[in-house]
Amino acid sequence: MSRVCELTGKGPMSGNNVSHAHNKTRRRFLPNLNDVSLMSESLGRTVKLRISAAALRTVDHRGGLDGFMAKAKDSELSANALKIKKDIAKARTSV
Repeated sequence: MSRVCELTGKGPMSGNNVSHAHNKTRRRFLPNLNDVSLMSESLGRTVKLRISAAALRTVDHRGGLDGFMAKAKDSELSANALKIKKDIAKARTSV
């Protein structure tokens, strides 16, 4: 499993551990990823995704998965999330 958020594309970053003596050693900052099940109103089912905690707050802020996917950029989404976005768009136009 890769350490990349499926909705925002947020991945590991690199930086330095800095000691009191100001010695620098390289380290990785990993995103806070969580396995969540989000409900889609237009699809009428839950969707399992691996997203960061910040993305989960953004999904809540935008009014759920459908609202988030409406504003999400295709370049940031994973292949699985892109398929879900297209399914939501198709379900919204048919209703």
